[in-house]
Amino acid sequence: MSKIIEIPVHVQKLLTIFRTIIPKLTNGKYKGQYGRIGVIGGSLEYTGAPYFAAITAMKVGADLSHIFCHADAATVIKSYSPDLIVHPVLNREDAVEEIKPWIDRLHVLVIGPGLGRDERILKTATDIIKFCLGIGKPIVIDADGLFILNNNIDLVCGQRDVILTPNAVEFERLFGKDPAAASEKMLLLGDGVVVLEKGANDKIHIPHTNEVYAMPIGGSGRRCGGQGDLLSGSLATFFYWALQSNQSNPAYLAACASSYFVKKLNYAAFQKLGRSLVASDMVNEISTVFKTEFENSNSD
Repeated sequence: MSKIIEIPVHVQKLLTIFRTIIPKLTNGKYKGQYGRIGVIGGSLEYTGAPYFAAITAMKVGADLSHIFCHADAATVIKSYSPDLIVHPVLNREDAVEEIKPWIDRLHVLVIGPGLGRDERILKTATDIIKFCLGIGKPIVIDADGLFILNNNIDLVCGQRDVILTPNAVEFERLFGKDPAAASEKMLLLGDGVVVLEKGANDKIHIPHTNEVYAMPIGGSGRRCGGQGDLLSGSLATFFYWALQSNQSNPAYLAACASSYFVKKLNYAAFQKLGRSLVASDMVNEISTVFKTEFENSNSD
């Protein structure tokens, strides 16, 4: 018997709105108009994270995904898929100048998956964040990108079109353990930043109002590595679509849709594979789950 998950009314309404903004596939558009996504990350130790983020962005509907990684990671990532455009530049002295022209062509950047903790790479990623904020480029900051903000949260305070995606531990590092102090610190982020706190119940924080929207429990008990990367990749594409739709709350709308979507991916893969489930299996479910949840008119 299928497990029925009750969806809170506010989430249901947002998902209904999101279904209306998914761009229709037509012959009248050219490559890139459905989304050009960039991922800043990838190191010798961590090649899977940027791959999962970038391939998920494409599989949910973006036309192009670029990965800007350490040279040691490039060949490995390229071997995962010929569909991704891989730039082995992060460890170069002129990395930021090399990446800047590409950023102008991209719609949303995901900063952090597999970035690692090398101080030179973190400095490069910090400069890329500053550049994106300076030109108003929408960004999703995840994983090691959040490490940059631990002692530098002011970097995104007062900025616009920024989504942070911490897990529970990363959330505490950013905002502390005390809920009252966390709320006070979060107020400083302003009205252009949304925080998607990942967990059994994802929580979407609207910092400037101190509102917290709890997403429904979903997925399964199988918590394999890579799920957060699928979330950041889908979030980037959803964010672009939401921004294009001129909705009043694009970051919140995209965060809600991505949280819901990844939980559904996990659940679908778990029904087939149980404990053997890994992130690659969730990627294989993207087409079916997307069609069922977002393109099936009866999914409401």
